[in-house]
Amino acid sequence: MGKALIIGAGGVASVVVHKCVQNPEVFEEICIASRTKSKCDALKQKLDGRKTKIQTAQVDANKTEEVIALIDEFKPDIVINVALPYQDLTIMDACLATKTHYLDTANYEPPDIPKFEYKWQWAYKERYEQAGITAVLGCGFDPGVTGVFTAYAQKHHFDEIHYIDILDANAGDHGYPFATNFNPEINIREVTAKGSYWENGKWIETEPLEIKRTYNFPEIGEKDIYLLHHEEIESLAKNIKGVKRIRFWMTFSQQYLTHLRVLQNVGMTSIVPIEFEGKLIQPLQFLKAVLPDPATLGPRTKGKTNIGCIFQGVKDGKPKTYYLYNVCDHQECYREVGSQAISYTTGVPAMIGAMMVITGKWRKPGVFNVEEFDPDPFMDALNKYGLPWKESFSPELVD
Repeated sequence: MGKALIIGAGGVASVVVHKCVQNPEVFEEICIASRTKSKCDALKQKLDGRKTKIQTAQVDANKTEEVIALIDEFKPDIVINVALPYQDLTIMDACLATKTHYLDTANYEPPDIPKFEYKWQWAYKERYEQAGITAVLGCGFDPGVTGVFTAYAQKHHFDEIHYIDILDANAGDHGYPFATNFNPEINIREVTAKGSYWENGKWIETEPLEIKRTYNFPEIGEKDIYLLHHEEIESLAKNIKGVKRIRFWMTFSQQYLTHLRVLQNVGMTSIVPIEFEGKLIQPLQFLKAVLPDPATLGPRTKGKTNIGCIFQGVKDGKPKTYYLYNVCDHQECYREVGSQAISYTTGVPAMIGAMMVITGKWRKPGVFNVEEFDPDPFMDALNKYGLPWKESFSPELVD
Protein backbone atom coordinates (compact mmCIF):
# COMPACT_ATOMS: atom_id res chain seq x y z
CA MET A 1 0.00 0.00 0.00
CA GLY A 2 2.72 2.51 0.92
CA LYS A 3 6.34 3.44 1.54
CA ALA A 4 7.86 4.99 4.66
CA LEU A 5 11.21 6.71 5.15
CA ILE A 6 12.34 6.19 8.77
CA ILE A 7 14.98 8.70 9.87
CA GLY A 8 16.90 7.50 12.91
CA ALA A 9 18.54 4.22 13.93
CA GLY A 10 18.35 4.20 17.73
CA GLY A 11 16.16 2.21 20.10
CA VAL A 12 12.86 3.80 19.04
CA ALA A 13 13.70 3.53 15.34
CA SER A 14 14.42 -0.17 15.83
CA VAL A 15 10.91 -0.68 17.24
CA VAL A 16 9.34 1.33 14.40
CA VAL A 17 11.16 -0.83 11.84
CA HIS A 18 10.12 -4.08 13.54
CA LYS A 19 6.47 -3.00 13.74
CA CYS A 20 6.36 -1.75 10.13
CA VAL A 21 7.68 -5.13 8.99
CA GLN A 22 4.93 -6.81 11.04
CA ASN A 23 2.43 -4.79 8.98
CA PRO A 24 3.44 -5.44 5.34
CA GLU A 25 -0.05 -4.80 3.95
CA VAL A 26 0.44 -1.11 4.81
CA PHE A 27 4.24 -0.80 4.72
CA GLU A 28 5.25 -2.45 1.47
CA GLU A 29 8.64 -0.71 1.47
CA ILE A 30 10.69 1.11 4.09
CA CYS A 31 14.00 2.94 3.99
CA ILE A 32 16.00 3.29 7.22
CA ALA A 33 18.27 6.34 7.15
CA SER A 34 20.74 7.75 9.64
CA ARG A 35 24.05 9.55 9.82
CA THR A 36 25.61 6.18 10.72
CA LYS A 37 24.57 3.85 7.91
CA SER A 38 26.05 0.80 9.62
CA LYS A 39 23.32 1.02 12.27
CA CYS A 40 20.68 1.02 9.53
CA ASP A 41 22.35 -1.94 7.83
CA ALA A 42 22.36 -3.88 11.11
CA LEU A 43 18.60 -3.34 11.46
CA LYS A 44 18.04 -4.40 7.87
CA GLN A 45 20.08 -7.55 8.38
CA LYS A 46 17.91 -8.59 11.34
CA LEU A 47 14.71 -8.33 9.32
CA ASP A 48 15.66 -9.10 5.74
CA GLY A 49 13.60 -11.78 4.05
CA ARG A 50 10.27 -10.49 5.36
CA LYS A 51 7.51 -9.38 3.01
CA THR A 52 8.29 -5.67 3.51
CA LYS A 53 11.18 -4.55 1.30
CA ILE A 54 13.92 -2.80 3.30
CA GLN A 55 16.67 -0.51 2.09
CA THR A 56 19.09 1.76 3.93
CA ALA A 57 20.71 5.14 3.35
CA GLN A 58 23.11 7.59 4.93
CA VAL A 59 21.71 11.03 5.69
CA ASP A 60 22.62 13.99 7.87
CA ALA A 61 19.22 15.09 9.18
CA ASN A 62 20.69 18.48 10.11
CA LYS A 63 20.98 19.22 6.39
CA THR A 64 17.66 19.79 4.67
CA GLU A 65 19.15 19.38 1.20
CA GLU A 66 20.36 15.85 2.07
CA VAL A 67 16.91 14.88 3.34
CA ILE A 68 15.30 16.34 0.21
CA ALA A 69 17.66 14.34 -2.02
CA LEU A 70 16.84 11.12 -0.15
CA ILE A 71 13.09 11.77 -0.34
CA ASP A 72 13.37 12.48 -4.08
CA GLU A 73 15.27 9.21 -4.55
CA PHE A 74 13.07 6.92 -2.38
CA LYS A 75 9.74 8.72 -2.92
CA PRO A 76 8.06 7.74 0.38
CA ASP A 77 4.43 8.40 1.24
CA ILE A 78 5.49 9.53 4.72
CA VAL A 79 8.64 10.42 6.64
CA ILE A 80 8.74 9.00 10.18
CA ASN A 81 11.11 11.23 12.14
CA VAL A 82 12.62 9.33 15.08
CA ALA A 83 15.88 11.27 15.01
CA LEU A 84 16.68 13.99 17.57
CA PRO A 85 14.16 16.76 18.37
CA TYR A 86 16.80 19.28 17.22
CA GLN A 87 16.24 17.99 13.67
CA ASP A 88 12.46 18.36 13.47
CA LEU A 89 12.51 21.60 11.50
CA THR A 90 15.06 20.56 8.89
CA ILE A 91 13.07 17.38 8.23
CA MET A 92 9.78 19.31 8.12
CA ASP A 93 11.38 21.68 5.61
CA ALA A 94 12.37 18.72 3.45
CA CYS A 95 8.86 17.26 3.60
CA LEU A 96 7.42 20.64 2.66
CA ALA A 97 9.77 20.98 -0.32
CA THR A 98 8.86 17.50 -1.59
CA LYS A 99 5.17 17.52 -0.57
CA THR A 100 5.58 14.45 1.63
CA HIS A 101 3.58 13.64 4.77
CA TYR A 102 5.48 13.98 8.06
CA LEU A 103 5.29 12.41 11.55
CA ASP A 104 7.45 12.74 14.67
CA THR A 105 7.39 11.66 18.32
CA ALA A 106 8.75 14.75 20.12
CA ASN A 107 8.52 18.48 19.50
CA TYR A 108 11.31 20.75 18.39
CA GLU A 109 13.94 21.90 20.88
CA PRO A 110 16.77 24.30 19.99
CA PRO A 111 20.17 22.68 20.69
CA ASP A 112 21.40 25.69 22.65
CA ILE A 113 18.22 26.36 24.70
CA PRO A 114 16.72 23.68 26.98
CA LYS A 115 13.16 24.66 26.11
CA PHE A 116 10.79 22.56 24.04
CA GLU A 117 7.53 23.95 22.75
CA TYR A 118 5.30 23.66 19.70
CA LYS A 119 5.44 27.24 18.39
CA TRP A 120 8.20 26.49 15.88
CA GLN A 121 6.30 23.56 14.35
CA TRP A 122 2.82 25.07 14.57
CA ALA A 123 4.23 27.92 12.45
CA TYR A 124 4.29 25.48 9.49
CA LYS A 125 0.50 25.02 9.52
CA GLU A 126 -0.43 27.29 6.59
CA ARG A 127 2.47 26.13 4.43
CA TYR A 128 1.52 22.47 4.95
CA GLU A 129 -2.12 23.32 4.17
CA GLN A 130 -1.09 25.02 0.94
CA ALA A 131 1.11 22.05 0.02
CA GLY A 132 -1.79 19.65 0.69
CA ILE A 133 0.21 17.46 3.08
CA THR A 134 -0.24 16.29 6.68
CA ALA A 135 2.16 16.70 9.59
CA VAL A 136 1.40 14.66 12.73
CA LEU A 137 3.27 15.99 15.76
CA GLY A 138 4.18 14.06 18.90
CA CYS A 139 3.03 10.55 17.99
CA GLY A 140 4.90 8.50 20.59
CA PHE A 141 3.29 7.59 23.90
CA ASP A 142 3.65 10.79 25.90
CA PRO A 143 3.18 12.85 23.85
CA GLY A 144 1.11 10.73 21.52
CA VAL A 145 -1.07 8.03 23.03
CA THR A 146 -1.85 10.36 25.94
CA GLY A 147 -3.40 12.77 23.41
CA VAL A 148 -5.32 9.94 21.73
CA PHE A 149 -6.54 8.80 25.16
CA THR A 150 -7.76 12.35 25.80
CA ALA A 151 -9.59 12.53 22.47
CA TYR A 152 -11.16 9.14 23.17
CA ALA A 153 -12.27 10.19 26.64
CA GLN A 154 -13.72 13.42 25.23
CA LYS A 155 -15.57 11.56 22.44
CA HIS A 156 -17.01 8.69 24.47
CA HIS A 157 -17.11 9.61 28.16
CA PHE A 158 -17.40 13.35 28.79
CA ASP A 159 -19.34 16.41 27.79
CA GLU A 160 -16.48 18.42 29.28
CA ILE A 161 -13.10 17.39 30.64
CA HIS A 162 -11.99 19.72 33.45
CA TYR A 163 -8.88 18.06 34.90
CA ILE A 164 -6.21 15.86 33.33
CA ASP A 165 -3.35 14.19 35.17
CA ILE A 166 -0.88 12.35 32.93
CA LEU A 167 1.08 9.71 34.85
CA ASP A 168 4.23 8.05 33.52
CA ALA A 169 5.66 5.28 35.70
CA ASN A 170 8.63 3.10 34.89
CA ALA A 171 9.18 0.32 37.41
CA GLY A 172 11.88 -1.30 35.30
CA ASP A 173 15.31 -2.17 36.67
CA HIS A 174 18.28 -2.30 34.28
CA GLY A 175 20.87 -3.03 36.98
CA TYR A 176 23.11 -0.02 36.30
CA PRO A 177 23.80 2.51 39.08
CA PHE A 178 22.71 5.27 36.65
CA ALA A 179 21.35 5.14 33.11
CA THR A 180 18.54 6.79 31.17
CA ASN A 181 15.83 4.86 29.34
CA PHE A 182 15.92 7.10 26.29
CA ASN A 183 18.46 9.51 24.80
CA PRO A 184 20.48 10.70 27.84
CA GLU A 185 20.89 14.23 26.52
CA ILE A 186 17.16 14.75 25.91
CA ASN A 187 16.18 12.94 29.12
CA ILE A 188 18.45 14.96 31.40
CA ARG A 189 17.54 18.28 29.74
CA GLU A 190 13.87 17.44 30.36
CA VAL A 191 14.27 16.38 33.99
CA THR A 192 16.53 19.26 35.06
CA ALA A 193 14.32 21.94 33.47
CA LYS A 194 11.77 23.86 35.50
CA GLY A 195 8.40 22.18 35.86
CA SER A 196 5.09 23.71 34.86
CA TYR A 197 1.40 22.95 34.60
CA TRP A 198 -1.65 24.55 33.01
CA GLU A 199 -4.35 25.94 35.29
CA ASN A 200 -7.20 28.37 34.64
CA GLY A 201 -5.83 29.54 31.31
CA LYS A 202 -2.22 30.15 32.28
CA TRP A 203 1.09 28.42 32.92
CA ILE A 204 2.28 27.98 36.49
CA GLU A 205 6.03 27.37 36.74
CA THR A 206 7.75 25.33 39.44
CA GLU A 207 11.33 24.59 40.34
CA PRO A 208 12.76 21.32 38.93
CA LEU A 209 11.21 18.33 40.75
CA GLU A 210 9.78 20.69 43.39
CA ILE A 211 6.35 19.02 43.56
CA LYS A 212 6.25 15.38 44.63
CA ARG A 213 3.39 12.99 45.28
CA THR A 214 3.04 9.24 45.84
CA TYR A 215 0.73 7.18 43.64
CA ASN A 216 -0.35 3.53 43.75
CA PHE A 217 -0.17 2.35 40.13
CA PRO A 218 -2.12 -0.69 38.88
CA GLU A 219 0.18 -3.71 38.42
CA ILE A 220 3.23 -1.73 39.60
CA GLY A 221 2.45 -0.47 43.08
CA GLU A 222 3.27 2.66 45.01
CA LYS A 223 5.80 5.04 43.42
CA ASP A 224 7.06 8.58 43.98
CA ILE A 225 5.93 10.87 41.16
CA TYR A 226 7.28 14.33 40.32
CA LEU A 227 5.64 17.15 38.38
CA LEU A 228 7.42 18.02 35.11
CA HIS A 229 6.78 20.26 32.16
CA HIS A 230 5.78 18.12 29.18
CA GLU A 231 4.87 19.06 25.64
CA GLU A 232 1.42 17.50 25.40
CA ILE A 233 0.21 19.89 28.11
CA GLU A 234 0.65 22.71 25.61
CA SER A 235 -1.32 21.07 22.80
CA LEU A 236 -4.06 19.67 25.05
CA ALA A 237 -4.58 23.09 26.66
CA LYS A 238 -5.12 24.46 23.14
CA ASN A 239 -7.29 21.67 21.76
CA ILE A 240 -9.44 20.42 24.68
CA LYS A 241 -12.06 23.07 25.30
CA GLY A 242 -13.15 23.72 28.86
CA VAL A 243 -10.13 22.08 30.50
CA LYS A 244 -9.19 23.81 33.76
CA ARG A 245 -5.95 22.05 34.72
CA ILE A 246 -3.42 19.70 33.10
CA ARG A 247 -0.46 18.22 34.95
CA PHE A 248 2.24 15.73 33.97
CA TRP A 249 3.88 13.37 36.48
CA MET A 250 6.83 11.00 36.13
CA THR A 251 8.41 8.49 38.50
CA PHE A 252 12.07 8.62 39.54
CA SER A 253 13.91 6.45 42.03
CA GLN A 254 15.95 8.04 44.79
CA GLN A 255 19.04 6.38 43.30
CA TYR A 256 18.44 8.10 39.96
CA LEU A 257 17.83 11.48 41.60
CA THR A 258 20.93 11.21 43.81
CA HIS A 259 23.17 10.49 40.82
CA LEU A 260 21.55 13.28 38.83
CA ARG A 261 22.05 15.76 41.68
CA VAL A 262 25.75 14.90 41.89
CA LEU A 263 26.17 15.27 38.12
CA GLN A 264 24.45 18.66 38.27
CA ASN A 265 26.63 19.79 41.16
CA VAL A 266 29.84 19.05 39.23
CA GLY A 267 28.57 20.68 36.03
CA MET A 268 28.15 17.54 33.92
CA THR A 269 24.54 18.34 32.95
CA SER A 270 25.43 21.78 31.57
CA ILE A 271 24.86 22.57 27.88
CA VAL A 272 27.27 25.53 28.00
CA PRO A 273 30.42 24.53 26.04
CA ILE A 274 33.74 24.39 27.89
CA GLU A 275 37.26 24.16 26.49
CA PHE A 276 38.96 20.79 26.91
CA GLU A 277 42.35 20.03 25.36
CA GLY A 278 41.94 22.82 22.84
CA LYS A 279 38.41 21.88 21.82
CA LEU A 280 34.99 23.14 22.84
CA ILE A 281 32.79 20.38 24.25
CA GLN A 282 29.36 20.40 25.84
CA PRO A 283 29.48 18.59 29.23
CA LEU A 284 26.06 17.01 28.73
CA GLN A 285 27.02 15.62 25.34
CA PHE A 286 30.19 14.16 26.87
CA LEU A 287 28.09 12.61 29.65
CA LYS A 288 25.81 11.09 27.01
CA ALA A 289 28.85 9.45 25.41
CA VAL A 290 29.93 7.72 28.63
CA LEU A 291 26.49 6.62 29.86
CA PRO A 292 25.00 3.29 28.72
CA ASP A 293 23.27 3.47 25.33
CA PRO A 294 19.50 3.10 25.96
CA ALA A 295 19.31 0.80 22.94
CA THR A 296 21.45 -1.74 24.87
CA LEU A 297 19.23 -1.87 27.97
CA GLY A 298 16.68 -4.32 26.57
CA PRO A 299 18.22 -7.65 27.62
CA ARG A 300 18.89 -6.51 31.20
CA THR A 301 15.72 -4.54 32.02
CA LYS A 302 13.03 -6.24 34.10
CA GLY A 303 9.70 -4.91 35.33
CA LYS A 304 6.84 -2.93 33.85
CA THR A 305 5.77 0.55 32.80
CA ASN A 306 2.38 2.13 33.43
CA ILE A 307 1.48 5.25 31.43
CA GLY A 308 -1.95 6.81 31.30
CA CYS A 309 -4.33 9.67 31.98
CA ILE A 310 -6.79 10.37 34.78
CA PHE A 311 -9.70 12.55 33.63
CA GLN A 312 -12.22 14.41 35.75
CA GLY A 313 -15.16 16.21 34.22
CA VAL A 314 -18.88 16.17 33.56
CA LYS A 315 -21.18 13.82 31.64
CA ASP A 316 -24.94 14.46 31.43
CA GLY A 317 -24.64 17.04 34.18
CA LYS A 318 -22.95 14.65 36.62
CA PRO A 319 -19.32 14.52 37.78
CA LYS A 320 -17.31 11.69 36.24
CA THR A 321 -13.81 10.26 36.70
CA TYR A 322 -12.09 8.02 34.15
CA TYR A 323 -8.61 6.48 33.98
CA LEU A 324 -7.12 5.15 30.72
CA TYR A 325 -3.71 3.48 30.85
CA ASN A 326 -1.37 0.89 29.38
CA VAL A 327 0.90 -1.53 31.25
CA CYS A 328 3.91 -2.75 29.30
CA ASP A 329 6.41 -5.45 30.33
CA HIS A 330 10.08 -4.79 29.53
CA GLN A 331 10.99 -8.44 29.03
CA GLU A 332 8.01 -9.14 26.78
CA CYS A 333 9.07 -6.18 24.61
CA TYR A 334 12.60 -7.54 24.40
CA ARG A 335 11.39 -11.00 23.40
CA GLU A 336 9.27 -9.50 20.61
CA VAL A 337 11.47 -6.77 19.11
CA GLY A 338 14.73 -6.71 21.08
CA SER A 339 14.06 -3.47 22.98
CA GLN A 340 13.00 -2.33 26.42
CA ALA A 341 9.51 -0.94 27.05
CA ILE A 342 10.42 2.76 26.86
CA SER A 343 11.46 2.42 23.22
CA TYR A 344 8.55 0.06 22.55
CA THR A 345 5.89 2.40 23.93
CA THR A 346 7.25 5.20 21.70
CA GLY A 347 7.91 3.19 18.55
CA VAL A 348 4.60 1.33 18.31
CA PRO A 349 2.47 4.53 18.30
CA ALA A 350 4.79 6.06 15.67
CA MET A 351 4.11 3.12 13.38
CA ILE A 352 0.38 3.30 14.07
CA GLY A 353 0.29 7.05 13.37
CA ALA A 354 2.11 6.53 10.06
CA MET A 355 -0.38 3.78 9.23
CA MET A 356 -3.26 6.17 9.98
CA VAL A 357 -1.82 8.66 7.47
CA ILE A 358 -0.98 6.13 4.74
CA THR A 359 -4.44 4.54 4.93
CA GLY A 360 -6.15 7.96 4.88
CA LYS A 361 -7.76 7.68 8.32
CA TRP A 362 -5.65 10.60 9.58
CA ARG A 363 -5.05 12.72 6.54
CA LYS A 364 -5.88 16.39 6.11
CA PRO A 365 -3.71 19.31 5.00
CA GLY A 366 -1.90 21.10 7.80
CA VAL A 367 0.01 20.53 11.03
CA PHE A 368 -1.81 18.65 13.78
CA ASN A 369 -1.38 17.09 17.20
CA VAL A 370 -2.80 13.62 17.62
CA GLU A 371 -5.82 14.67 19.69
CA GLU A 372 -7.15 16.57 16.64
CA PHE A 373 -7.88 13.30 14.80
CA ASP A 374 -10.49 10.56 15.30
CA PRO A 375 -9.12 8.42 18.15
CA ASP A 376 -11.11 5.26 17.47
CA PRO A 377 -9.03 3.59 14.72
CA PHE A 378 -5.84 4.39 16.64
CA MET A 379 -7.27 2.92 19.86
CA ASP A 380 -8.20 -0.26 17.99
CA ALA A 381 -4.68 -0.47 16.56
CA LEU A 382 -3.09 -0.13 20.03
CA ASN A 383 -4.84 -3.34 21.07
CA LYS A 384 -3.76 -5.10 17.86
CA TYR A 385 -0.12 -4.07 17.76
CA GLY A 386 1.07 -4.59 21.31
CA LEU A 387 -0.12 -1.75 23.56
CA PRO A 388 -3.53 -2.85 24.87
CA TRP A 389 -5.26 -0.24 27.01
CA LYS A 390 -7.15 -0.63 30.24
CA GLU A 391 -9.71 1.58 31.95
CA SER A 392 -11.02 2.35 35.41
CA PHE A 393 -14.03 4.40 36.46
CA SER A 394 -13.01 4.78 40.11
CA PRO A 395 -9.27 5.45 40.15
CA GLU A 396 -7.21 6.88 42.96
CA LEU A 397 -6.74 10.60 42.28
CA VAL A 398 -3.59 12.71 42.50
CA ASP A 399 -4.18 15.42 45.10
